[in-house]
Amino acid sequence: MPNPTIPDELICRLRHAERVAVLTGAGISAESGVPTFRDAVTGLWAHYRPEDLATPEAYARDPQLVWNWYQWRRGLVAQAQPNAGHMALAQLEARFPAWTLITQNVDNLHRRAGSRHVVALHGDIARTLCSVEGIEVADWPADGPVPPRCPHCGAGLRPGVVWFGEDLPHAAIDTAFRAAETCDVFLCVGTSTLVYPAAELPFVAHRHRACVVEINPDETPLSPVADYRLAGPAGVVLPALVEALAMADAVTGQA
Repeated sequence: MPNPTIPDELICRLRHAERVAVLTGAGISAESGVPTFRDAVTGLWAHYRPEDLATPEAYARDPQLVWNWYQWRRGLVAQAQPNAGHMALAQLEARFPAWTLITQNVDNLHRRAGSRHVVALHGDIARTLCSVEGIEVADWPADGPVPPRCPHCGAGLRPGVVWFGEDLPHAAIDTAFRAAETCDVFLCVGTSTLVYPAAELPFVAHRHRACVVEINPDETPLSPVADYRLAGPAGVVLPALVEALAMADAVTGQA
């Protein structure tokens, strides 16, 4: 698709911004071939409901099923690579004194693209935790039970993600809301703004007079509120934004 037009007023706001917050959702990862959670419930998994696969109750009822589901998803994520949208966000981070990238995704693609200040609200699918103690476990015998057992207490291991019905990590959500309340510009990228509490973040930024920018091919509940709506995939819009900023810098002689 052709490069989107980036409004000059938005470029001006970004060039004068000091504090920028970003919220990313499943859309940016889908561009890397990572299916959304519900899209992944297909094929062999089509007859399962999310409640059968991603809740504490599901794990207590059938830990082997839940472990195998996440092992399958880990394989999908391992094959994915950061896309141009992830790379553009990593480039943008370098130009702002304060930058917070908040993601609802569990695939770690932002860090793999080079982003450093990442708040992963829903955890990291590559991490493995003890289901009782919550400590991270790095390895286990390949020929052991399924799910593997914690070497400290013998409890089953689980993926390091937030399941339905579980609270988000307090430190992560506090950091996210603080960034939304104090930023000059808030970028909302590839998210439907339907899943709370993350969906509240751009509205919090709007109430605190930040410039809110929505980057999404589809309209969402945020669209009527956003100061700028850049319709298109993140992998197209974000590189265009980086390019427009670079061109503006060149015109003014800013490095």
